[in-house]
Amino acid sequence: MHFDLTKHNIGNTDRLIRAIVGAVLIVSTFLGSHWVVGLIGAVLLVTAYFRFCPAYRVFDFSTSKDVDPVTK
Repeated sequence: MHFDLTKHNIGNTDRLIRAIVGAVLIVSTFLGSHWVVGLIGAVLLVTAYFRFCPAYRVFDFSTSKDVDPVTK
């Protein structure tokens, strides 16, 4: 399976939620949470930055309005 990072599958609302939750999880790690929580937060921030989620690609799902339904 080939992941193409230029084909975004994360919409603006999804991106904002991922960024906020990811930042909160990373901060909570510095306040005493387990390091795995920070790792999950980092993954959320990276997927928000690139607007691409590999799990969405595997399940052929998208929250982005940029996707053309014909060529999807």
